[in-house]
Amino acid sequence: MIVDGKAIAERIKSSLAEEISKSKKKIRLAVLKVGKDPVTARYLEVKRKFAEAIGVDVRIYEVPTDISNNKLREKLSEIVHIEENTGVIVQLPLPEKINMQYILNAIIPGKDPDMLSSGAWGKFSTGKSKILPPVVGAVKVIFDENKIELKGKNAVVVGAGRLVGKPAASWLIGEGATVSVVDENTKNPEDYIKKADIIISGVGKPKTIEADMVMDGVIAIDCGTSESSGQVAGDIDLEVVKKASLFAPVPGGVGPITIAMLFKNLIELSK
Repeated sequence: MIVDGKAIAERIKSSLAEEISKSKKKIRLAVLKVGKDPVTARYLEVKRKFAEAIGVDVRIYEVPTDISNNKLREKLSEIVHIEENTGVIVQLPLPEKINMQYILNAIIPGKDPDMLSSGAWGKFSTGKSKILPPVVGAVKVIFDENKIELKGKNAVVVGAGRLVGKPAASWLIGEGATVSVVDENTKNPEDYIKKADIIISGVGKPKTIEADMVMDGVIAIDCGTSESSGQVAGDIDLEVVKKASLFAPVPGGVGPITIAMLFKNLIELSK
């Protein structure tokens, strides 16, 4: 079965729009955007359209690419302390010269729907957070909708990045799965992948996982995004669908749900 992320996201969108309409709250997402990269602008436009559809205001703060670490942190801190800003995110990626985590840590957990600050991560990793990182929230929605039981399952997370790998592994452990994390330092990673009941990949490298590397009936969740021949591509080769019992592809799988979960988090923080 192929996950229809767009359909799931639309259902969440309708639910959030109804909730906001009933509450009559004014909710605003503030976005700090560095530079004028067209790819970044496209991703931001998707978020803006989702926000408009559910009745959330979006305020974009643009700064030049040559801004220093300290000036960028000062600007972000200023945005965080504007009372009308319900939540604040930094549109990634940032220029290479910028210390990303230093910047993100200027966002207080109570205004961090992306959950990328160290404060928000600490709450999540110790089980004290009422919200989940958006990618993890999206994966949870997929598993809940398909009644996937995680306890006792052998799960492999491919990639140990801050956006996908680390939060996914932490959440899976908390749900009772047996978890292995495979990255560039892992010897013979295919040995782990072949035994996996569940694969979650967030490497950002096309065809990292091919059909001959997985077992029949695998649950394969692709969270990696890159470009291949001018097209958006995932980590998991589409041929895997022939062997998978459940497959979330790129594009159209986890991505749309992740945006929906960002706004679900924003509304939760507004409470």
